[in-house]
Amino acid sequence: MRAIFLDRDGVINENRSDHVKTWDEFQFLPGSLEAMHLLSEAGYPLFIVTNQAIINRGIVTAATVEMIHQRMLQIMRKCGIIVEDLRYCPHRPDEGCACRKPAPGMLTSLIQAHQIDPQTAIMIGDALTDIAAARACGCRTIMVRTGRGAVDLTEKPDTLCLPDLVVDDLLAAARWIIAEQAHLESPADTHVPTLVGRNQTEPSR
Repeated sequence: MRAIFLDRDGVINENRSDHVKTWDEFQFLPGSLEAMHLLSEAGYPLFIVTNQAIINRGIVTAATVEMIHQRMLQIMRKCGIIVEDLRYCPHRPDEGCACRKPAPGMLTSLIQAHQIDPQTAIMIGDALTDIAAARACGCRTIMVRTGRGAVDLTEKPDTLCLPDLVVDDLLAAARWIIAEQAHLESPADTHVPTLVGRNQTEPSR
């Protein structure tokens, strides 16, 4: 399965400094629904992996987070978007779990459950923790400048955590992925670079 792993906050919806605590606070980022529709229509299985430490911090209940996800997925389905599976980690950073990104637990769980070849999968995230988790599984990576992306990229991370590609947002990432696949299928007709090197940057629009 040529899977696409998606972070949630800062990639699909707006990242809030005070966290997304209710459905009213959940706002899809511009272009994110279109991006996921394009990927679904192109046949890419979509998976969501998100850290939600607000649960174990006592800010919201697990039931609230699951309700937000149900509403989110309902809207996605109406837009023709198919999400194969979703994982969230409720743990605080100090709990030392194996699932909170940058740990790869959520990704490895999905890889095993859905028989995904990680070498053909791509993780799209807005934080270096997303990139590190994907790199630990052998997945390729795209980092968006939305959410925490622009800030994280200025921190000059260790080269092991650099993304393969940096783009403006999820829509730009989706278009890049689809163009790359077209290039692989018809290399004589298209001229789109593939994600073979590290830290390529697509020019900002």
